Amino acid sequence: TRMPDFWIHNCDIKQFDAYEFFAGKGKSEHVEGALWKLNYYPQAALTAKPSELQIMRNFENAIKKLGGTTVATDKGKETLKLTKDGKEIWIEVRAEFTSKHSLLIVQKEAMTQDIVANAAAFASDLKSSGHVAIYGIYFDTNKATLKPESTAALDEITKLLATDPTLKLYVVGHTDNTGNVDANLKLSQERGEAVLQALVRDHGVATARLKASGCGPFSPVAPNDSDEGKARNRRVELVKQ
Repeated sequence: TRMPDFWIHNCDIKQFDAYEFFAGKGKSEHVEGALWKLNYYPQAALTAKPSELQIMRNFENAIKKLGGTTVATDKGKETLKLTKDGKEIWIEVRAEFTSKHSLLIVQKEAMTQDIVANAAAFASDLKSSGHVAIYGIYFDTNKATLKPESTAALDEITKLLATDPTLKLYVVGHTDNTGNVDANLKLSQERGEAVLQALVRDHGVATARLKASGCGPFSPVAPNDSDEGKARNRRVELVKQ
């Protein structure tokens, strides 16, 4: 429920998006899934306005009563986490001295893939621009571990290589600009290598046809000042050798 005598000033709901939750000093947790943003304003007649702490503590206690936990707290900001009915839910509570406050909620889940990775489309982009971004490859957060839902894209890359026996590719990992530059460079290299190894190990592609590399955050395709832009920048590209 909302705080007494408050109203929803605005609300935004997205079927799938991502958010970097505050997880402690110098740490964040990237969470993707269904996203809700709600901003609450006090009624004009409200004279005894609750403090930042009172607002945050109310939400914190409500979440804890459902079995949730506090991940991290900072001045005017708190991250909470709840696992309920098999679903992992992340909540950020922000409160101002004016008593205005907001909730940002992400129910963690994989995106429903609408665009199918297609070998013919890959070949067309390679022919026209020399490279192609593969957005159907997924990794665990901040790791180079491929997720099972990457299989469809890897199958199409295999088909691409099968249609042109002379084709050789660089497999290039990219990141957004979140975190340390050196760590991102290392992660992008490891992700490129993980894709290469999966193609060789599980799809029978000859090692000599592939070479892994990583660009870290140095070749963005969108601004990194929004979650949407960061999602586009976290990608694997195939580049014609």
